[in-house]
Amino acid sequence: MNKTLLLIICDFLLLNLLALTRWEKAEPPRSKQAPVPELAANAVTKDQDLVETMRQSLADEKSVRDELAQKLVTTDAALAAREQSLTQVQAERTKFAAERNAVAATLGETQRAGADLARKFSAATQEATLTKEQLVQLQRELAEKQVEAERQRWALTDRDRLLDEAQKKNQMLTMAVVVSEQEKKSLREAADVLKGQVEVERSERLKVQEANSQLAQGVGQLAEKSGELTKEIRDNRPINANLLYNEYLSNRVTAKFAASRRGFLGQSNRAKETSTVLVTDGRQVYALLHVAESVFSFGEIGIDWESLSVELTKGGVARQLASRVDFLAHDPRIVVIPLDPAQVPGLGAKVYPLATDPFKFPDAVLIDGGGRGYGEVGFKLDAGEPSFVRVDNRFFKRLFGDFAPKRGDLVFAKTGELLGIMVNSDYCALLKQFGPTKSITPGTDIKAQATGALLDSLTARVQARPLKLQ
Repeated sequence: MNKTLLLIICDFLLLNLLALTRWEKAEPPRSKQAPVPELAANAVTKDQDLVETMRQSLADEKSVRDELAQKLVTTDAALAAREQSLTQVQAERTKFAAERNAVAATLGETQRAGADLARKFSAATQEATLTKEQLVQLQRELAEKQVEAERQRWALTDRDRLLDEAQKKNQMLTMAVVVSEQEKKSLREAADVLKGQVEVERSERLKVQEANSQLAQGVGQLAEKSGELTKEIRDNRPINANLLYNEYLSNRVTAKFAASRRGFLGQSNRAKETSTVLVTDGRQVYALLHVAESVFSFGEIGIDWESLSVELTKGGVARQLASRVDFLAHDPRIVVIPLDPAQVPGLGAKVYPLATDPFKFPDAVLIDGGGRGYGEVGFKLDAGEPSFVRVDNRFFKRLFGDFAPKRGDLVFAKTGELLGIMVNSDYCALLKQFGPTKSITPGTDIKAQATGALLDSLTARVQARPLKLQ
């Protein structure tokens, strides 16, 4: 908004405010004064002077407003003239822009025409260049064809010469063929004679080969029967007990058990060491022993073991740590220690197979679990317990005095295979497989395995057997 106009409006408002204000209400009540003299009452008051002053200010303001109105009219006229000039300038600018666009369009057409002329000129130049190069190429090809024609002419001359030489050689070869035909006829006659002789010799050779084949077949059958006979004799010939015992002493391994637990009277440590052998069921190798030869017992209160270590050694040199201890489902008193395939060669001991025909011989060889003695003993089948055999220990005692069968002793068949292990002093468990019913994993902290409850359950299974097998 224009500053002058704003000033006029403010002055106008101020004057209206002064004119409309009732001063008699705005002033505070005056205190009563003594009457003025008559001369003072007729004199001009201050309010009249103020009104006169305001009237003079309004007159001045009106003159200023008229002057501003005149200036506003002049300014509007100048602004109208300027807008007219601006309209003319814009019209001229639009005209110039149209002329410029026309010139630009003309320039574009001119540039396109120039580009077309330049392209045509380039194409013409290139075509002229290609024509010149084609002429040079044709001249070169013509020269090469002339050289090739000259070479072929010389080659044709050489071929004619070679043809003459070949005709001469052909005549000589024809004569040689006639001579060779005569020789071939003579050779054919001689070959027919030799062919008859060869047929006779071939028939005789076939007869000799047939005879040799029959002879070789007979020798092979004889050798096969001899091998089978040798195997049968070896299988049916009992091995001497002395040899079996000596072999046992050379191949026994030592199982070392160490366990600890906290009992009623404090810390309890237990260690056990026993001799045994390695056996296999065809799938895995095991160390075999009776539970009485370990740190475990089926007759004590079932307190959990806290740590367990099992080590297998041979000769005090080779050492292999056991990863598991299995109690067989066949009889929980039979304990086996599975070995990894890599551990078996480290022990360097023979692995005994299980007896495939345990009843081939009526006697067996019983070896003390600790290797302190051995002897032959008879055994009998028990119809009520087909997986056990009863050992005739009375005859054994009579022959060997103070040495008597007991639990943990190993029983070998006369073929050298392992028959089983004594579960008590009368019965031997026949071993056919090593399926476990319970297992304990050795370690420094085995409390979570609840070995006490595990051993109690195995004790209950043994006590549930017939009295003769306990």
